[in-house]
Amino acid sequence: MTSDQIRALGPALSSYLDEFADCFKVGETRLHLKDYVKGQLSDLPRKSVEPMAVLADVPPRTLQEFLSLSDWDHERLRSRVQQLVARDHADSNAIGIVDESGHPKKGDKTACVQRQYCGTTGKIDNCVMTVHLAYAGSDNTFRTLIDSDLFLPESWDTDLGKRKSAEVPADVHYRPKYQIALEQLRRARSNGVHFGWVTADEWYGGKGPFIAALEEMGQKFVLEVPRNRLGWLHRPTLGPRGGVPPRDVHGSTLEDLCRHSRLITGQKWKRLHIKDTQKGPMVWEVKNALWWTERDGQMAGPYRLLVARDVLDRSETKYFLSGEVEADLRVLAHVAFSRWPVERCLEDQKSELGLSHFECRKYPAVLRHLLLTQVSHLFLARQCQRLRGKKKDRQSARDDLPGPHGRLRVARGDLAPRPDPSAQSRTCSRIDSAHTDPQRRSNPLTHQGQTAEAAGNWHPRRAPTVMCSAVTTLAL
Repeated sequence: MTSDQIRALGPALSSYLDEFADCFKVGETRLHLKDYVKGQLSDLPRKSVEPMAVLADVPPRTLQEFLSLSDWDHERLRSRVQQLVARDHADSNAIGIVDESGHPKKGDKTACVQRQYCGTTGKIDNCVMTVHLAYAGSDNTFRTLIDSDLFLPESWDTDLGKRKSAEVPADVHYRPKYQIALEQLRRARSNGVHFGWVTADEWYGGKGPFIAALEEMGQKFVLEVPRNRLGWLHRPTLGPRGGVPPRDVHGSTLEDLCRHSRLITGQKWKRLHIKDTQKGPMVWEVKNALWWTERDGQMAGPYRLLVARDVLDRSETKYFLSGEVEADLRVLAHVAFSRWPVERCLEDQKSELGLSHFECRKYPAVLRHLLLTQVSHLFLARQCQRLRGKKKDRQSARDDLPGPHGRLRVARGDLAPRPDPSAQSRTCSRIDSAHTDPQRRSNPLTHQGQTAEAAGNWHPRRAPTVMCSAVTTLAL
């Protein structure tokens, strides 16, 4: 980044945060939003309340109360993030990605903490689990988290002492993670966010009610499904009352079907270039067929089944399911392997914004921290997209070849595999070489109760380079 670009981010951040002014009734509380976001965008090694308060030159107690006691509407703030994405980053082929994340914690006082599998540490650990919904543009130039929720374990739901101590709201109860994800999808859609597709890993793809709910919404999806999922590669004969015959007679696991069915074994593998990574091109081979399964004693389907194996490690096989039986195979494969943006968003929020650094214990404070981190991350995502657009403009004067991610744009249908992946020597990171036009300005959202104080420019107390360290890291 140039010095002019860095200096320009101060006013840009002030203007951006003014979009959230009507979430706060008091001007002083609005200023704490700026203090909090500024702390998350800084180069502090740990983004917990105390060091961020020192950076903002306010008492730590002030930011603690901002999270736990101050009167402001965090649900409106959550909706505002989604409304901004819908307004400024609409994409008919955008992909919604569901994922979860673990945050290791010590002790048993933090809201929703318990011993459970934690992907961050890769083992059963004492942690808080959160469920997230990401929004990724079809050209891979824009990605951000647009919703986050705490997962309340069953043990917490029935423990009145824990609930009272952690101030868990009375209307919050245990919900399976897939139900939380469905609520997030419905909430985003109600705020104007359109998803061309939705994808998730095999834990969600293995839940029949999750798939049924997506179908009821009319939402297109490609979900990874577990290899032991039972079903048929032909339309099964219905029982006398319209039900599905017993599983052990007529159903086989996906793994067995793909190993032994002539419908699968008789096909030739179709090689598809998925994307470029830091280690080189990712290439998978794919076969597909129609597939039926059982749901609540009734037949469900047909679905499009994709069987994919890694060309570099043919023992690694994945299975994907989609209700779009007529869709282009290359498009389905592109969506199937598009879960990396949510992983990258979570990685960025943890490494750059302190997503897991929260030290508060109360449920409302932890939830507010998650949502404030989304506000900070959306600002980074918008700035990264803008800088990538300028990078594209510079490159286009020298080179008219499409970038490695550009050739995978769903909107163009340009997902054709490369004939010789071994010849591809150009490598790039997941966030490099993504191209787009500079972000276009649109009419601002209407604010209620916005004061002149909140609308005024905000200037950081430290050098702008501190505030912009995360932008520099993610964009360059």
